[in-house]
Amino acid sequence: MRVLHVEGGGELYGGAQQVLYLLKGLAEQGIDSHVACRPGCALARRAAAFARVHEMPMGGDLDVGIILRLGRVIRDVRPNLVHLHSRIGADVMGGIAARRAGIPVVHTRRVDNPEPRWLAAAKYRLHDRVIAISEGIARVLRDAGLPDAKLRVVRSAVDPRPFAGGCDREALARSLGAADALDMPTPVVGVVAQLIERKGHRFLLDALPLIIAAEPQVQVLCFGKGPLVGPLQERIDRDGLAEHVRLVGYRDDLPKLLPCLDLLVHPATMEGLGVSLLQASAAGVAIVASDVGGIPEAVRDGVNGRLVPPADVPALAAAVLALLRDPVARARLGAAGRAPVARGFSVAGMVAGNLAVYRELLAGAPGPADHQPG
Repeated sequence: MRVLHVEGGGELYGGAQQVLYLLKGLAEQGIDSHVACRPGCALARRAAAFARVHEMPMGGDLDVGIILRLGRVIRDVRPNLVHLHSRIGADVMGGIAARRAGIPVVHTRRVDNPEPRWLAAAKYRLHDRVIAISEGIARVLRDAGLPDAKLRVVRSAVDPRPFAGGCDREALARSLGAADALDMPTPVVGVVAQLIERKGHRFLLDALPLIIAAEPQVQVLCFGKGPLVGPLQERIDRDGLAEHVRLVGYRDDLPKLLPCLDLLVHPATMEGLGVSLLQASAAGVAIVASDVGGIPEAVRDGVNGRLVPPADVPALAAAVLALLRDPVARARLGAAGRAPVARGFSVAGMVAGNLAVYRELLAGAPGPADHQPG
């Protein structure tokens, strides 16, 4: 079987990291994988060990040139099917390119934003199967009119091993601006998310005055990049929060930093699943997150974290403070997250789920309504 994967993301955030996991797992199964991605992107560098890489410009949702560029790759590769992994133009333009070539198409949907039924009907007509990475996304797709015959659920995954190596306190101290690990202030709260509107950083900033009043030493590290870096930094400076909040950018050493956190906070207003939540649980870190989208599948309230209503600043502040004040509860919630992640969000399960969709589609036979790894 030869599969052409298409991923438009520039960094190894959640979606592109899932593609990398998948390419490695498929290579171990003897699948001939090719990947079309942006020139010089992180995925292009990392995927070369597991797949043939085809670098091509991808300009976003309005880049109709993707149709012709990807069409050329399809003619060269001659895949059995095309798997579209991202939006950023790949879902629609990639679907058109594959349809023009007469190749079966799988599309993975990673976001839970609702779509008008007319748009969903037009877009998903291009795809033979649509994979939702959570039941939350599957509900959105069903509400938009996607038939169950096309819909499959294969949850995202995390490799827990890199997050089990313990805390690099010196690296964390540098991120906090401390002279050394002995001077490192506590408690330390982390947010691991792209700096975009739907990740809800603004709600944590709204809650911080209440949190700081009770925990004056608290430090918040925001990991990630995105278009809101400027506006968020301006607000941090304007509100006098610079001594408590740092935007530290995208970090390759996140597996060594996550175990150092006292708490991970994810105040998103929309979220397909939240790979950073799986990473935090793998690292044994308790979580406070919004009760939206697929998040309740990754964070079980009272088991490995606390769920709060989205955009509810008082509830967010109260949940964060309750756990910062109770190290025993934090430790219990953190420890309880490891087993469910290993069992329900394994890389092997995710690879098997995608491969089952490929085989079902190529065989032309109906399959189960979904495939849950674990």
